[in-house]
Amino acid sequence: MSEFVRVTDSAGIREVRMLRAEKKNALDFAMYDALAAALESANAADIRCVVIGGVPGAFCAGNDLKDFQTMAAERAGLGAPIVRFLHALARCEKPLVAAVQGIAVGVGTTMLLHCDYVVAGSDARFMTPFVSLGLVPEAASSLLAPRLMGPRRAFALLVMGQPLDAQDAKACGLANIVCEPGAVEAKARKAAERIASLPPDSLAASRRLLRGQPEDIVARIDEEAAQFRTRLNSEEAVAAFRAFFERRK
Repeated sequence: MSEFVRVTDSAGIREVRMLRAEKKNALDFAMYDALAAALESANAADIRCVVIGGVPGAFCAGNDLKDFQTMAAERAGLGAPIVRFLHALARCEKPLVAAVQGIAVGVGTTMLLHCDYVVAGSDARFMTPFVSLGLVPEAASSLLAPRLMGPRRAFALLVMGQPLDAQDAKACGLANIVCEPGAVEAKARKAAERIASLPPDSLAASRRLLRGQPEDIVARIDEEAAQFRTRLNSEEAVAAFRAFFERRK
């Protein structure tokens, strides 16, 4: 488990919170495993809804780029904890609500495509700089984003790396509502309580109809992961990461 992921259950609602504030909730392998475990165990627990949140100013800054360097050096592609988390998102049987404040970068944005309801603070900023790093989209975003927002908006976000502010995210369907940052947690909890109050069997059946077969999403996750592994060891990615870390010196 990870000290940077807190899981609490209350009244049928599981809250999963990322707490690595000093790194803006950049995810390391231990955090991925803890997030995956929280989603996997929710399937078998008396949980009616799961809320995923971060900290003020940072929902999730994406993957810890030092792990990318390690994966590239070991020619391992996406690490097993990352793939486990992505599969857990796709196979989660309980409704997912996200409470987004501040930055949501990379997987911080793409995980939202698996959520059923997203509350965004007016300070939220969404960005997926995969291609600029010599990589490809992940988390089945190449499948889910075009479905949600259309191929042109998906191309601008996932390939061109054009950021979205909170209102942009709402306009393209990535967020349901936008509110003041200080109200995000309460709004997300209220949505979760509303979902948890619905007849559970009808809710589950309706959600399955809306989402389609999870194995189709898992198959795209695995296809992207294979491409990611190839790209992570490419000259383009090596140069992009070298430039990134040199700028941070």
